[in-house]
Amino acid sequence: MTNQTGPTHATAYWTTAKEHGELRTEDLPAPGPGEALVRTLYSGISKGTEMVVHAGAVPPRVAEEMRAPRQEGEFPGPVKFGYLSVGIVEEGPEGWPGQRVFCLNPHQDRYVAPVSSLTRIPDDVPSSRAVLTGTVETAVNALWEAGPRLGDRVAVVGAGLVGGMVATLLRTFPLERLQLVDLDRGRKHLADTLGVDFAHPDDALADCDVVFHCSASQEGLARSLQLAGDEADVIEMSWYANRGVTLPLGEDFHARRLSIRASQVGVVARARRHRRTNADRLNLAVSLLKDPVFDAFLTGTSPFAELPGVVQDLADGNLKALCHVIEYPGDENSKNPAREDQR
Repeated sequence: MTNQTGPTHATAYWTTAKEHGELRTEDLPAPGPGEALVRTLYSGISKGTEMVVHAGAVPPRVAEEMRAPRQEGEFPGPVKFGYLSVGIVEEGPEGWPGQRVFCLNPHQDRYVAPVSSLTRIPDDVPSSRAVLTGTVETAVNALWEAGPRLGDRVAVVGAGLVGGMVATLLRTFPLERLQLVDLDRGRKHLADTLGVDFAHPDDALADCDVVFHCSASQEGLARSLQLAGDEADVIEMSWYANRGVTLPLGEDFHARRLSIRASQVGVVARARRHRRTNADRLNLAVSLLKDPVFDAFLTGTSPFAELPGVVQDLADGNLKALCHVIEYPGDENSKNPAREDQR
């Protein structure tokens, strides 16, 4: 461990009140034993969850369960929230300085974290693409939850960031069919880029063995129940926060003995929980990002200084994005000249 010689302050994004966020400067402690000082290169906005936080819509009943791993403050605010951060280690234990890492950390230009919470980024994964590690992890967990089998018929309802990630991973599985389903016919371009069949909900094929629901709408969940075959599973990946959902449970759900199972990334899926750790899951997720097809999900960039306005634009619908990337000041190679981004 080296002594801290860099800045003693950091700047972080805080949600300070309902629909209001700002950048705040705070003290940065010196890293202790087993800790590293990380300078952030990029962070990603997880639109669905972060818009819930921005709107102050986290239900008090699950506020503790929905905390981000390195969150500070409490819902509804002030709270420092976020979990898609990529940086470079400036100081830390032997073997860590100069290492690019992913961390489930809020939007902050520098931070100190235990090295146990850092995931090393492989050399063949570009830093900007690595912000998707946390979302790929969510998709991996859902696949472990569902356990798709050889020859299955699968639908993914909702072609946003999470649904698109699920479809991206499933496209390599030996399935009989896979459809990415969305109301927005413009999402066919994403499906084509991924090499996945696209369908409007009215045209989607039924009798599925597994349906992943990712649209965060009651209409999408109702259609998912219609697409599921007899005694099939609907894997619910949406978080409705404080919104109520009404479903026609007297129709397909009851008559055809369907199952709705929640998939939430806070813990490893039950089917793998005894043999995989959260760190194992993150390492798997970041290794999958060597595939350049994931660049399709990076739909815009903005500098860190503009983050409060970017969040508001996303909330207002003025900015369309799957994953909007925030760029931080500084040269990626300034502390490690031998390493270059692989883009």
